[in-house]
Amino acid sequence: MAASRPPNVAARAAEKRGYGVPMEQHDRHGQPEAGRGAPERAGGTAVADRRPRPRWRQRVSMTLDLIRANPTGRVALKIFIAIAGALVVTIGVALIPLPGPGWLLVIAGLGIWAVEFHWARRLLGFTRRHVHGWTQWVKGRSLGVRFVLGSVGLLFVATVVWLSLKYSLGIDVVARALHYLATH
Repeated sequence: MAASRPPNVAARAAEKRGYGVPMEQHDRHGQPEAGRGAPERAGGTAVADRRPRPRWRQRVSMTLDLIRANPTGRVALKIFIAIAGALVVTIGVALIPLPGPGWLLVIAGLGIWAVEFHWARRLLGFTRRHVHGWTQWVKGRSLGVRFVLGSVGLLFVATVVWLSLKYSLGIDVVARALHYLATH
């Protein structure tokens, strides 16, 4: 028999306030959660249930459901998520040529957008798959190949830092270093 899930408190509270809320709960992939407690048969083998989500994630999900239950809240949430995600992505894109967390911020901005926008969820999944694939490919290589890949990465970052300092701030680190070595 399937284990019953606790009712969605946010949806109940929104319904009390007079907002129309669909009571069928969905998992994060948009599928109804009915019958999730019982293992399903797939090719004759039982598929194990997923681990329960952490409590803080349940609380955030509940809060978002409550905000989405109000028509004004739904629009305000979309606008807030769009602006916050755009701000983080813009800062990340600006930091990509500089050393630091440029790509990390772009991915974080996608994560913010993924809260409300399906296209961002798909793009974030695509990014995760490819980063994971690249990581697994690198792990499968010999130590020498990994050393070469790391050296190329460090050389690229050093070149970007040198060019950024030279053309943004007018500081030619290489010329100064060569001058210092020649005079001392």
